[in-house]
Amino acid sequence: MNLPNMKEAKIRTNNKVEHINLENNIPNSFEGKKYFLRTYGCQMNVHDSEQIRKYLEEFGFTVTEELTEADIVVLNTCAIRENAHDKVFGFLGRCKHLKREKPELIIAIGGCMSQEESVANEIKTKHSYVDIVFGTHNIHELPNMILEANKKLNINVYSYEGNVYENVKYSRDSKITAWVNIMYGCDKFCTYCIVPFTRGKQRSRKMENILDEVRELKALGYQEVTLLGQNVNAYGKDLDESYDFSTLLENVAKIGIPRVRFVTSHPWDFTDEMISLIAKYENIMPYVHLPLQSGSDRILKLMGRRYTKKEYLTLFNKIKEKIPNVAVTTDIIVGFPNETEEDFLETLDIVNKCRYDSAFTFIYSPREGTPASKIKDEITYSEKESRLQRLNEVINKYSLENNYKYVGKIEKVLLLGKSEKDNSKLYGYTETMKLVNVITNKDNIGKIIAVKITDAKSFSLDGKAI
Repeated sequence: MNLPNMKEAKIRTNNKVEHINLENNIPNSFEGKKYFLRTYGCQMNVHDSEQIRKYLEEFGFTVTEELTEADIVVLNTCAIRENAHDKVFGFLGRCKHLKREKPELIIAIGGCMSQEESVANEIKTKHSYVDIVFGTHNIHELPNMILEANKKLNINVYSYEGNVYENVKYSRDSKITAWVNIMYGCDKFCTYCIVPFTRGKQRSRKMENILDEVRELKALGYQEVTLLGQNVNAYGKDLDESYDFSTLLENVAKIGIPRVRFVTSHPWDFTDEMISLIAKYENIMPYVHLPLQSGSDRILKLMGRRYTKKEYLTLFNKIKEKIPNVAVTTDIIVGFPNETEEDFLETLDIVNKCRYDSAFTFIYSPREGTPASKIKDEITYSEKESRLQRLNEVINKYSLENNYKYVGKIEKVLLLGKSEKDNSKLYGYTETMKLVNVITNKDNIGKIIAVKITDAKSFSLDGKAI
């Protein structure tokens, strides 16, 4: 079933511009109905949910935070770690119970987990009450799948790996900050990572389309954009063009939006030119997320990370030296198959040398289909938990030390809303991505204001508007 009066949107397949009917003018078939949308995983999933929300709202659905009120439930899933899988299927149990009471309820599962063949088979055999399964490549098919819902289980996870979607519309979470997707997929194939299998090979958007999107956001009054990709600094390498991520980053900065950020970077592709641009432009924020994963050369090689401990430290020190007041955060995995105590101590050594502002730390989680999942692992889970605890103690120590350096200083803070912990305060972020709870007037939401930092905790700062 094809939706009528759809707006044309461009798709680039193998560098040829083709056309496909994607969205807009969706029939208002579900006016008065409510949707419940839950998102798991990374920033890319959060941004995908903004596209999903746009479709649902154009259909006439309005959002609800109460599952029991929903006429459609959409779960946008993550495949990175096993606990994300468990959370989704645990929540599906609640949906199953609700569908017994509301047989007309539509249940849809999307995202990275849906791209896994084993998950699709599990849903077919064990969760037949689910109506729709769509993958990361098939979000644009969701409107048609909703119209066909409750007729049969509709699984649509086939790959559009050659396609790049332009003119996609979003119902954004914020009117202040925005994600801007610059690419899809990843070509790095780290041995532990499922992303190349769920999101496909790297496909970069055309730069002119990205710049048009940023210009539109600036015109709408957005204060900050974050350029988004699985490996942003590899942007453009798959295109037959003369530009790369540095070119894109500089052109975005020149548009004049007050704040520009980007995630996530791979150390392998981080260039001197990128460092120079961050230092040069005041509106490119002095914040770099630089995933380490491990400090052991042996483990890094097994992970397929393509750099050594020495090379990582050289890059880190160059960033700290050339970008004034930069904050650097990282990702670290402990308990990779057969990681020894000596390997783990190499990771602690880098943490002690780099003194990161903060870090996302994880116990290795085997994902079916990845090379690392086939390695026989002799490490006990209790040992992995012990290492994670030891690592977090060191990370948190440096996080607090770094935050205390801000006390007494005046920082520019972009205020985003009321603080969750204290409704009498607003929360926002410094240029270096430090969370600040601020005593100030609510009229300052959406503004960048001067804040004097009065206190520091491990994961946030307190401040008062000047």
